Amino acid sequence: MHTPNEEQAEYWGKSPSGVKWLTYEDQLDHVFTPVLDLVLSRANIVEGMRVLDIGCGTGVSSLAAAKRVGGSGHVQSADISQAFLDRAQERARAENLTNMSFLCADAQTQAFPEGEFDAAISRFGVMFFQDSVAAFRNIASALKPGGQMTFAAWGPLAGNPWFKIPHVSATARLGNPPKYGRFAPGPLAFHDLDHVAGMMNDAGLTDIKADPVPLSLPGFNGVPGTAALCTRVGPAARVIGYFNGTDEDVAAIEADVAKNLEQFDTENGIEIPAIINLFQARRAA
Repeated sequence: MHTPNEEQAEYWGKSPSGVKWLTYEDQLDHVFTPVLDLVLSRANIVEGMRVLDIGCGTGVSSLAAAKRVGGSGHVQSADISQAFLDRAQERARAENLTNMSFLCADAQTQAFPEGEFDAAISRFGVMFFQDSVAAFRNIASALKPGGQMTFAAWGPLAGNPWFKIPHVSATARLGNPPKYGRFAPGPLAFHDLDHVAGMMNDAGLTDIKADPVPLSLPGFNGVPGTAALCTRVGPAARVIGYFNGTDEDVAAIEADVAKNLEQFDTENGIEIPAIINLFQARRAA
């Protein structure tokens, strides 16, 4: 039986590119710390709340939320990848967090308990739905009336060197893979604020807010470490995988990425500018 997001389940759960996020968990969590801080701050997660974390990945967002809601609250971690959830559970056990549960689910179709949660959050976990309107509507059904969802997604390519530099370096070396639609499921699917706000409106949500938020992303182990990470996950990795790039190709792309990242090297370390689209909306009261 096919599910609406079967390709995404296959990619994140079984493909070498998707599972790489397990390998580079610590590095990616570090780089995206400002994004998670933004989500948690805007979502106003406080003690006692029941929170649904959509596309929780290996769990860093769920762990942070669980610490905020405390023993009187609860966090439901949901992801389409069982491998990611297994790792999230392992991390929760290591930190003795017992106010969490884990669900392997497609948030577009999963029958969440009606009106169960005070809030829904996501750090880069909502850009992969085949039908985003249906997904927003379904997630909203899990919220209490007036409950708020707060999601972070990547802004336009031009404002995000984290994506643009590796993409340009990889395609200059190997060529361009087939293009998909501007709003096709993928990391940059929510780059257009008005488009996403319109889908939220179509899903029946209220109090819709869509803000481009400038942030600075920290690198990992200086220019060389950041270049290596950029080359092994994200757009460069997808191009390399599509064209079956050789070790020589990977080394050349990584060197070019490093050269272009030098402009962001400061006395405080790598600081990569980013535009993060922050979306908020409520279930109708």
